[in-house]
Amino acid sequence: MTPSLLDIRLFGDPILRQRTTPVAAITDELRALVASMFATMDAAPGQGLAAPQVGRSERLCVVDVEGHRAALVNPVITASRGRQRAEDGCLSLPGVSAQVERAAEVVVEATGLDGAPLRLEAAGALAFCLQHEIDHLEGRLYFDHLSLLKRRQVLAAWERERVRYPDGRWHVTPSRSRRRA
Repeated sequence: MTPSLLDIRLFGDPILRQRTTPVAAITDELRALVASMFATMDAAPGQGLAAPQVGRSERLCVVDVEGHRAALVNPVITASRGRQRAEDGCLSLPGVSAQVERAAEVVVEATGLDGAPLRLEAAGALAFCLQHEIDHLEGRLYFDHLSLLKRRQVLAAWERERVRYPDGRWHVTPSRSRRRA
């Protein structure tokens, strides 16, 4: 069965501010959701996608950064170290980004789609992406890490962009463009 592309919920949708619910069991339905999330992330194109971004409340995200492609069920950051600053953007606020500071290295523990424990030690771009996606699972968005002035600038830029999405959703279509690195 071919995975379907899912609509991406945009900033303003209440689900983006809700904490997710832990996944109790790895099911065929969950695996199908993950396949559709990967297909949507790839078509957008993006580096990560969390369940709330596609209107789901499960504690689940997918990432694909620098050759590390993974589905993470119930991920938790168990350790972090150092600081890094990088440009951060979000598929739920397309066309808007800002410099954000996050941990330079993280350890993430999760469950894989096979039901086995998964432990990722990540640095650089992968660490940055994992923190971004796990923030989504807590109801946080990247601009929550900014000063009030910078946050207002991001939201003003989003107000200009959001007219392109009158129903509050991004209806992703297959893309021939390359994914963001």
